[in-house]
Amino acid sequence: MSTNPPILIVGTGAMACLFGARLAQHADVTLLGTWIDGVKALQERGVRLVDEVGSERVFSVRATTDPEDLADIRHALVLVKSWQTERAAHQLMTCLAQEGLALTLQNGLGNLEQLQKVLGEERAAMGITTMGATSLGPGHVRVGGVGPTHLGSHPRLEPMVALFRQAELRIEIAEDIEGLVWGKLAINAAINPLTALLGIPNGELLTRPHALALMTEAAREAAAVAAARGINLPYADPGAAAVEVAGRTASNLSSMLQDVRRGAPTEIDAISRAIANEGESLGVWTPVNRVLWHLVRALASSAHGDAA
Repeated sequence: MSTNPPILIVGTGAMACLFGARLAQHADVTLLGTWIDGVKALQERGVRLVDEVGSERVFSVRATTDPEDLADIRHALVLVKSWQTERAAHQLMTCLAQEGLALTLQNGLGNLEQLQKVLGEERAAMGITTMGATSLGPGHVRVGGVGPTHLGSHPRLEPMVALFRQAELRIEIAEDIEGLVWGKLAINAAINPLTALLGIPNGELLTRPHALALMTEAAREAAAVAAARGINLPYADPGAAAVEVAGRTASNLSSMLQDVRRGAPTEIDAISRAIANEGESLGVWTPVNRVLWHLVRALASSAHGDAA
């Protein structure tokens, strides 16, 4: 019998598989998802991970579609899309121990609040990650970026931090996690919608002057909303930060572009729409983010029904 600590990952997409693979040698990993093909692939073959130099390894994990299969989970990592968070919270209600903790590393705004509403504040925590992954098929992912994961402080978080560090993940505890969340949100708002609309990898935004102008303005609008909320971003120039990230991840396909290409709902509501709505409530004008939200919704609805 394994002596490794158990951990549940809610999700079976690219990021869930990436973290599952990274943790599998140090924990008994179970992935919980609703994507039938993804769950079957994980059950049959495990996670197939292609690393930064193109080498592929297979990592053994468990996978299920039924939270009733699980019980007394103490450590859970939430890596579903933002529009799936409420469902994930109710799944966790079935299996998360009273003294357990669910940690979200998702994109966008509102994920922690949805988890707290269902699970209680004492059972939900938040972080952000700069790691990235591209889906190559069910249970098959390519590493898209390697970087630190920042976690907000929480009294129940230490065992997960220890596990992540044992797995050689770069973990940093952030005093101002909200500033980092908004910092990543501004970058996502700058890059993801435009790459999805134009169908291009991140770096190509930098070669198109009009796309570059929209990208930097979307980031600046997000920063203006954050400033109106009294939130300090982790960089001085949001436009320059977006350009730096797009250049550093030049060959990456954004998660939103991946969603559009496979006909899946996007996270546009939790990114561009959330910025625009928050700006409206604070009297901050965000025309670029609002138009990008409408365009991505229109793109998805024209191709796949109104399900962006």
